[in-house]
Amino acid sequence: MIDVPLSVLDVAPVAANGSPGEALAHTTALARRTEELGFRRFWVAEHHNMPAIASSAPAVLLAHLAANTSTIRVGSGGVMLPNHAPLVVAEQFGTLAALHPGRIDLGIGRAPGTDQATALALRRTVEGLSAEQFPQELANLINFFTEDDPGAIVASPGAGLTPDVWLLGSSGYSAQLAGLLGLPFAFAHHFSAQNTLPALALYRDRFTPSRWLDEPYAMVAVSTVVADTDERARYLMGPAGLSFLRMRQGRPQPLATPEEAAAVPYTEVERIFMADRLVGQAVGSPSTVAGQLGALLESTKADELMLTTMVYDVEDRIRSFELARQLT
Repeated sequence: MIDVPLSVLDVAPVAANGSPGEALAHTTALARRTEELGFRRFWVAEHHNMPAIASSAPAVLLAHLAANTSTIRVGSGGVMLPNHAPLVVAEQFGTLAALHPGRIDLGIGRAPGTDQATALALRRTVEGLSAEQFPQELANLINFFTEDDPGAIVASPGAGLTPDVWLLGSSGYSAQLAGLLGLPFAFAHHFSAQNTLPALALYRDRFTPSRWLDEPYAMVAVSTVVADTDERARYLMGPAGLSFLRMRQGRPQPLATPEEAAAVPYTEVERIFMADRLVGQAVGSPSTVAGQLGALLESTKADELMLTTMVYDVEDRIRSFELARQLT
């Protein structure tokens, strides 16, 4: 049995035969159902210029999700800070915290969440693409929530309404920064499984107690598809693998059906790429996934797991979380 809290990361996947509006409605239904099931938090990720993803504006989507739920924590997984003015982010999440006290998480990342051309459109200058100012921007963002200096700029709403701030990462850079600042850290194991253990070791080694945490707190995000059989789960995972492959090839597309994904004549190189994506993830029957998540917990010593499930049909998505919840 899985003995740590479980949470949800979603990207509002857009189906090939659907629309962004339908994708957002499905994400809303998933948030309600996972709240009923007792998941701790529901996060949405910031991505841009991706036809398969409708969560490009996390703050807007979170306002809707928080209004359609009542107890589950909602948050960003994450806001890509170099894409935004820190004061604007503080005001957005200060507004959310004012509307939904005690339920808002602000997960912060530094990657663009898109390709370089789109990142330039977001960040407006070539210099901004390097994200060299990220530590200072993060410090500014946190300071905008405080009222310690009477002459300083504060977010309004926001001052005194600080959401729970997390640092997100897929490498050692954010792990070290999260440790030095004493922030909770969420690692993108679903993106960068080979870096998970080194990053978590850096985080714990560099951790300094802070006003937020006395001890390190690490959450690991893992791709998870649970179905009645291993074969069914791998079949449902096919569209996500194809979507990631096409994105890496510079040809992003909406989420294909499982039938369409299975019928693609993949090259050997493409098959290896997609198989590598499954290494360290949790895909299979309940007993198989229990073993996979158990092994992940044993190796990472994570304090919390965040499951991300990208499948074509919303009913299969909801069913996966229902089965996963039974493992705790």
